[in-house]
Amino acid sequence: MKTIMITGAGTGLGKELALAFSQQGFHLLLMGRTVSSLDSVKLDIEKNGGHADTLTLDLRNFGDINRKVLLIGHNYSIYGLVNNAGIGHFGPFSEMNDAEILEMIETNVLGTIFMTKAVLPLLNHQDVGRIINIISTAGLRGKVDESVYCASKFALRGFTESLQKEYAATNIHFQAVYMGGMNTPFWDGSNHVHDPSRFRSASEVAEIILAHPDENEIIIESKKS
Repeated sequence: MKTIMITGAGTGLGKELALAFSQQGFHLLLMGRTVSSLDSVKLDIEKNGGHADTLTLDLRNFGDINRKVLLIGHNYSIYGLVNNAGIGHFGPFSEMNDAEILEMIETNVLGTIFMTKAVLPLLNHQDVGRIINIISTAGLRGKVDESVYCASKFALRGFTESLQKEYAATNIHFQAVYMGGMNTPFWDGSNHVHDPSRFRSASEVAEIILAHPDENEIIIESKKS
C-alpha cells in the first residue's frame, strides 16, 4: 500500500486531508508534535476501514527529520508528502519579538525545505510521487499585520515553483496550494481573526485539493462574511 506523509496531521486541514486520502486507498503516516491528536486521527481512519500510523516530529529539529525519514524509507512505500504544518504570529511588525519570527521561519520555511529534501531521495528512487505544499494566500500578496508570516509563505512559493521547474521532466509532481483563512484551531488564542466561522471548513478545502490532483497550483479564497 502506498503511503502519504502529512505534517501537522493532528488537527485542521492536515487531519481532513488524512481522512480524505485514506478514503482513496492510501496508507497515512500522520506526523506532528501532539501524540494525542495524531492518535485520534489514526483511530478515525481505522474506524472507516483505513490504515494509518503516527510519528511524532518537531519540524524545527532538522536533524530529527533526517533520522526519522531515513527510518521511514525502510518501513514504508512512500508515494507522497503533504507539507501542511505551519504556525502564524500576527500583529504590527514593530511589536513582533525575535522568538516569534524565528518560530515562523524555522517551522514554515526551513521545516518544509528540510522535509522535502529528506523525502525526495525516496521519490527519486522510484521516479514517481507527489509533494503538496500548503502555502496560503499569504504567499500571493502582502497583508496587514502578517509581514513575517507572509515572508515565510512567499519563500515557500518560490521554493515550490522552482522545484516544479527542476522536476518538470520527471514523474514527481509538486503542487502549491494557496488557501485563505479556514475555520480551524489555527486561530485559537489569536485576536487576528475575530470570526473564523465565516471561513471555509477544513474538510471543504481538503475536498477541493483532492479534486484537482494534476494542477500545479490551487487558489482557494476564503468565504466572505
